[in-house]
Amino acid sequence: QVQLVESGGGLVQAGGSLRLSCAASGRSFSSYAMGWFRQAPGKEREFVSAISWSLARLYYSDSLKGRFTLSRDNAKNTVWLQMNSLKPEDTAVYYCAADAGLFVSRRPDEYDYWGQGTQVTVSS
Repeated sequence: QVQLVESGGGLVQAGGSLRLSCAASGRSFSSYAMGWFRQAPGKEREFVSAISWSLARLYYSDSLKGRFTLSRDNAKNTVWLQMNSLKPEDTAVYYCAADAGLFVSRRPDEYDYWGQGTQVTVSS
């Protein structure tokens, strides 16, 4: 079992930056693929980025590539999402998730554990 706690969300002006953190506790964090998703009001949960347990595979949503950077430190049981050049349409609740499967997935239903989410609001 893995417990995930996100932090770092908040209110930022368009063009600004935020760094989200996801701290994991429990066993075998380093064996899980980790992903970030977001969900805006009235919309489905959307893939943002994901990374394999070995850090060898790293994926981004095509629409976010170049502005967002995911990183991971297995020794610290933590993943981060650096978000730059934020836009009002980035406003959402951001979730981190852990996947015990063999492959890195972009599908939220493939993830086994979820954090409670952190709100990101970008003002224009």
